[in-house]
This record gives sequence, structure tokens and C-alpha cells, in this order.
Amino acid sequence: MAHQTHHPSIMLEGMAPLLEVFDMPTSLHFYRDILGFEVTQRSGEGDDVDWVLLKHSRIELMLNTAYEKPYRPVAPDPQRVKAHFDTAIYFGCPDIDQAYSHLISKRLDVKPPEITGYGWKALNFFDPDGYRICFHYPVKG
Repeated sequence: MAHQTHHPSIMLEGMAPLLEVFDMPTSLHFYRDILGFEVTQRSGEGDDVDWVLLKHSRIELMLNTAYEKPYRPVAPDPQRVKAHFDTAIYFGCPDIDQAYSHLISKRLDVKPPEITGYGWKALNFFDPDGYRICFHYPVKG
């Protein structure tokens, strides 16, 4: 029997998760000024916009405000934020210790990296909206 090569039925290139955020300027400070993402597109001028597309090397991430400005409550809805814990974004990060030092220097409340049960070094923390972020990389053996 001849070997058949599997061809995907749909060609895909890249992925850009969309996170709903409460306060865009706060989120931009976190993703752009602390994590180093670049804003490549936005729905208006300045930081107080409703949508942005961010890029960091080959990674893309979109942020959208959870509420239109006229309907935005004074504080985030605790039930909605509680559900954010169910979302985790994992980033491949070859130098976890350097990333940890960087985040600490930016005054982020981050626990030291740890080795996971699956043999990766991981640095877990949260973004301003309570989404879990993990920088991880295989431990060199």
C-alpha cells in the first residue's frame, strides 16, 4: 500500500486569541510596556480604544474592551472576572529566569519559576483582568 501524505483541508497561518479586557490603557501598559508587545493596529488613537492587535515576534494577540464606554460599570463584574481563571495563555520562553527578573523589575507580583510535572520550567502569573499567563520551556536535560 502506498504511503499517503496527509493534507489539511483548511490552510491556516497563525492564531490571534481575543481577550476581553475591562480597561484598555491598563491592559496596554501590561502587554506593551511590561511584556514587550507592539501595537500593530487599533480602533482609534491613543490607549483608550476598544480594540487592539498586538504582536511579539510571531505571536499575535487581540484585546477588546468588555464594555462600550457608555455602558461600562465602575468596576469589573466579579463573576465575569472569576471565569477568566479558566483561560490560560502559554508562551514559549527560552530564558525563564531572565523573564522572571524582568517582571520583578517592573514591580509585578510574580512567584519564582518552578519545574512542572511534565519537565518544563514555568513562570505563572496573571494579567490585569485575571487571565492566567504562563511562560514555559522544556528543561534542558
